[in-house]
Parts: sequence; structure tokens; C-alpha cells
Amino acid sequence: MPVTPIFPIYEKYQAKVIDFHGWQLPLQFIGIIKEHLTVRSHVGLFDVSHMGEIIVKGPEALPFLNYVLTNEFSTLKPERIRYSPLCDDNGGTLDDILIYCYEPTHFMLVVNASNISSDYLWLQNPASGFRVSLENVSEQTAQLAVQGPQALPLLQQLTDAPIQQLKYYQFIPQIMLAGKFPVLLSRTGYTGEDGFEIYLRPQDAIAVWELLMEHGTAWGILPVGLGARDTLRFEACLPLYGNELSKEISPLEAGLERFVHFEKTNFVGKSALLAQRLGGIPRTLIGLETTGRGIPRSDYPIFDQSQNVGYVTSGNFCPSLSKSMALALIKTGYGIPETELDIEIRGKQTAAKIVNLPFFQRRKEGFLSK
Repeated sequence: MPVTPIFPIYEKYQAKVIDFHGWQLPLQFIGIIKEHLTVRSHVGLFDVSHMGEIIVKGPEALPFLNYVLTNEFSTLKPERIRYSPLCDDNGGTLDDILIYCYEPTHFMLVVNASNISSDYLWLQNPASGFRVSLENVSEQTAQLAVQGPQALPLLQQLTDAPIQQLKYYQFIPQIMLAGKFPVLLSRTGYTGEDGFEIYLRPQDAIAVWELLMEHGTAWGILPVGLGARDTLRFEACLPLYGNELSKEISPLEAGLERFVHFEKTNFVGKSALLAQRLGGIPRTLIGLETTGRGIPRSDYPIFDQSQNVGYVTSGNFCPSLSKSMALALIKTGYGIPETELDIEIRGKQTAAKIVNLPFFQRRKEGFLSK
């Protein structure tokens, strides 16, 4: 079972380790709710080295990405990042990806851990029609995330680079941390908070982790596991592959049409997605707040009176809101805010009402949001 470069010190931080898509990763350190609230109020450190990285290079790297991904990349400038679904010919979602542009002939794709091998293999076929090379550098890349309102001051004290000038979805290809660790630093994250993600050499990962924990003490830092990572992204209504997105769920159904650029001449899945758009999107992603007892979980059915109208894709207790919420995929036409539906929780129907997304949105205070 694979482990990340940080695994040897999990025990030092009292991590509770679980199997996550074949990886040994921390579910929690101190406790999910405490870690969650620390990210909202101070700063948290995440080991996300299980994520995958694929390098795309070549004179036709840009048209290649425009063909295999639904978003538009001709306007993506160097040192900028763009999000995009990766779809199959049927319009189903194979993955959702971040694309880092070094230059128009050099990109890095950041893919979900469970899809590293399948994405890399799938991309080989269309790549054969373009002058591009693909390299899976996941094993040569570690990744840490520093998230929360104190992420900037913590990192700023470790580098002379002008990281305060970075806007959301921008990156610096190389800065030095503490004068000796070369890293790529991006203003990105999966928590709904301000924050940064750090790409670095695996051999430096433990030293940089310890450096951040040491210097982060003054800022109230805690190590954060997968449990709080999920509740944080859930409150912000960020999609989780396998829940809100899958081969059976199109980006249009998941509410991601803004990342599907139909004006492009062609891209994989365009015909199927266009047919879905013109014929009427059959399902829509909504938010629900339970008004009865119980916490909704993935796959719980949703009813309008006695009619099954959909199912929960993700459900949880939201520590920032002290409420139980759900993301759900339901039949189009039932997604009107304040509409009351029922979620079947452990065999009993629990009342819920449709609410606007996202559930939680931080105060931005001069910070440029996506």
C-alpha cells in the first residue's frame, strides 16, 4: 500500500491512519472538528502528496489540452491555473483537474489520487495525434497545503518572494523556503479558505512539514487530516470526484457548465454534452439543509412525498454552521430554493429544505476569489 513522504512522522503527530483509495493517509490528528475550525480561524497543514501530477510538453500542448478538456486554455497565461473537467465521449466525467501553465508549450496537470493511472493511460490515445509528450511525475512530487486566514503571514516569514501579490489561481514556479528548499507555490486550495499549495521534492517533504509546524505555532497551526479536508470542501460545496462527479455524472448536471466552453470547435464529449444541454439536463445538483434529526450520507435517497427524486452525493455535519447539510443530485424541476423534500436516513424520512450554494463563504477582505 503506497504511502506519502510524510508517512514516517504521522505517528509523531498521533495520526489516525486509514486506507484511502489504496493509500495510507491520516483521517485526523487532534480531531476532525477542532482541525476544521482551526483552518477557518487560523491555519492548518495538510499532507496531500497522494495527488497526481502529469507534465504535458510540446509545440501542440495548448491545442491538445483544448481538445481533451472542456475548459478553454488559449487565454491561460503563464503562471496561471485553470480548473477543468475531463470527460469521455459520452459526456461523463473522468476526473476534474487543475492545469498549471508554465508557458504555452509546458503545463502541469494535477489529478485526483484515485485517477492517476487511469487519467495518464486515457490521455495517451489522444496525445498520439498531437506533438506532445506526457510524463507522470507523481512519484517525484510531494504536495503540502497550508490553508486558513493565517496561511499568508506564516509562509511570508519563510521566503523573500512577493507571495502576497499572488492572486487566486496564480503560482510562482520556484521560490526558496527558509533559503534552502526550492518549491512551486500556488494560491490554491480545497477548503474554501485563503491558502497555498506547495509542490516540492519528496526528499524535502518532512523537513518542510516540520519547518511549517515550528514556525506556524505562533499562528495557531494544526496538522489536518482527510476528515476535516472533506468537511471543509463540503461546506464550500467544492465537488468531490466519485461523489458529485463521475463517469455517470456530467459536468452540466454537477453545475459546472461555466467550465464547459461549447464555442470551441471540438473537444472530447462536446457532442454528448451539447445534446444534453439542448435536450434538457435531466438532473441538477442542489443543496439541502435538514430540518429534522439525523446526518445525511452519500447515496441516501431523496423523496418528494412518495416519489424518489434523487439521492445524496455528499452529506455531513458542518462545524462552521452547526447544521447538517447535503449535496444532492435530483431530477431537474425539483431544485427550487426553500422547497421541502425528505431524505431517507436509516430507513426513516427526515425533513429537509433546498438552500442556495455554497453553504459557507468566507469574507474575502480584498482577496480575489475564483
